[in-house]
Amino acid sequence: MQNQNQQGPLHQNMHTGNVPQQLNHGGHEVFDVHEVLSGAIGALDTYTMLLQHVKDPELQDMMNRQYQFILDEYNTTVECFQSGQDPSKPTQSYKMQQENDFVYGMKPSQPKKPLQSATELTDECISGLILGAVKACATAKTKAALETTNPVVRRVLADSVPNSIEMAYEISLYQNKHHYYQVPQLAQQDMQQMMNSYSMAQPKPQIPNTNTQH
Repeated sequence: MQNQNQQGPLHQNMHTGNVPQQLNHGGHEVFDVHEVLSGAIGALDTYTMLLQHVKDPELQDMMNRQYQFILDEYNTTVECFQSGQDPSKPTQSYKMQQENDFVYGMKPSQPKKPLQSATELTDECISGLILGAVKACATAKTKAALETTNPVVRRVLADSVPNSIEMAYEISLYQNKHHYYQVPQLAQQDMQQMMNSYSMAQPKPQIPNTNTQH
């Protein structure tokens, strides 16, 4: 995370005067960060409730690693949100442990339907639930970062978005490997046509400055 000047310029409110560092937040920012933190708690609770039902040790390991990382990110965000200053622990980058190798193609599978009981939970269902939770976190962080006025909170949120993306990608790779998440492809002719629908842009020619004073 880029180091932000903790002293910085004095913040002003046109109606009340000086704004202390810990209150250097706009109204929209406060509501959006509230959604980020609430969503993180929801994701952490989801992992906690589901972990006891997991059967695959690989999925258990991934959920434990992701849970700890989400928890650390949550604490970092709370700290800088309440202080308005750099967190005591710098932001980190999540490192997934899946190979970047999707298997394409579809094979017949049973139609999906809602569960009737918690006893029906499977690793396929659990991996889908945590994927949804992580995707929701990525969306909330992106939205909040675009509305945040505090430079430290904005940078913490922006730095954390790629981590949610990486975790979601790791889960989807796990699902694909176990045929929970099947990925179809377009016909090669259609794919080529779509890929070749664009070309590189040429540099814009410089427009001479006609307002130069002599």
